[in-house]
Amino acid sequence: MGELLKASRGERVEHVPVWFMRQAGRSLPEYRQVRAGVPMLESCRRPELVCEITMQPVRRHGVDAAILFSDIVVPLVAAGVDLDIVGGVGPVIAEPFRTEADLPPALAPEQVSFVDEAVRLLTKELGEVPLIGFAGAPFTLASYLVEGGPSKHHEKTKALMYGQPELWHALCARLAEITLTFLQVQIAAGASVIQLFDSWAGALSEADYRTYVMPHSSFVLERIKVPRIHFGVGTAQLLTAMGEAGADVVGVDWRTPLDTAAALVGGRAVQGNLDPSVLFAPWEVVEREVRRIVAEGRSAPGHIFNLGHGVMPETDPAVLTRVVELVHSL
Repeated sequence: MGELLKASRGERVEHVPVWFMRQAGRSLPEYRQVRAGVPMLESCRRPELVCEITMQPVRRHGVDAAILFSDIVVPLVAAGVDLDIVGGVGPVIAEPFRTEADLPPALAPEQVSFVDEAVRLLTKELGEVPLIGFAGAPFTLASYLVEGGPSKHHEKTKALMYGQPELWHALCARLAEITLTFLQVQIAAGASVIQLFDSWAGALSEADYRTYVMPHSSFVLERIKVPRIHFGVGTAQLLTAMGEAGADVVGVDWRTPLDTAAALVGGRAVQGNLDPSVLFAPWEVVEREVRRIVAEGRSAPGHIFNLGHGVMPETDPAVLTRVVELVHSL
């Protein structure tokens, strides 16, 4: 069993396991080469390409886990939602969600058979290295559907949430089913950990999170039988609730020290939380911050080292490799 799986269960590890959100992607020249001319959604539908992209950071950095190369909107597109990923913008929805008639169709496992195939290729190639499956959480997916794309203030999302709670819960319940199906396909094919990304949950108060979001995230997490990581950005006020939603590991962004987070997450493991911007500083600064985070992480039952958000495209891959070596040496 890999160190990442042990850490997620709060068991003793030989070294702190490390992986990076967005470790596969634009920071790697080999990624830019294989993705050249292939649209994002198309690249997620090609199992051999998904396998190659997912393996790249494992080969280069020696990280303790691979994370499936995909996108949180992949299951929505597969279910029949008309959307596209626009360069420099993100997911753009053709017809934003407004009424019950706009509810996305349920997702059948065979609609994401390309994911099943990619995961089977990967688990064969990875051997002992665990594969993290992933999906977007219901709130974040709902926000994209309601706003029509990325949003700073989520005002349309909140207007629906407060003004039409029944419709809001119907939408999130459907998205929870889609998310669960998407994750179950990955687990059945061999993913041994999952991460649920609630990227935009930090826009909410704890009271609103518990009322409008937590039941739907819990629906997903409670039905997953492998270690579960739950992550959001700007979620200092939600860490306790996100742990209670059903996570084994709570991902923490860089704004909250890990020892502070460990006291809030109810005896669960933590993941994080180097500021991705620190990777652009001189190495002595990077080293100091990595050492601090590893030390703070010791106050939790388990610690998986990661960034506090995704690797930025301009990051020097050599720095990431050095970070992995340093974390393993501590």
